Amino acid sequence: MSAVKNIRRTKIKMRIRKTITGTAERPRISVYRSNKEIYAQIIDDTKGVTLLSASSREKALASVKGTKVEIAAAVGKALAEKAKNAGIESVTFDRNGYLYHGRVKALAESAREGGLKF
Repeated sequence: MSAVKNIRRTKIKMRIRKTITGTAERPRISVYRSNKEIYAQIIDDTKGVTLLSASSREKALASVKGTKVEIAAAVGKALAEKAKNAGIESVTFDRNGYLYHGRVKALAESAREGGLKF
């Protein structure tokens, strides 16, 4: 069953990536969600470089206790704070084939609250 899920997510991911690209003015936030952790990167696709990243495995966020949704919200807030310090204000959101629900939604909404414009 997991192979079928991964194939389905990969197809959705490719369909999304046809239309979403990150530029220097408006980079892309890419989200990866594992069973235990959540990761987010701000990527400039024209240069092919990762500008910033935040994850639930960082030492600053390792002390955050709560549900996985609450931890994802903390990661989104940390990513928005890093982006603000780097001078990034507007981004495009790449949900990476995941449904916009639960942890992915919590990360996106807390990044918006932190000052990023999607």
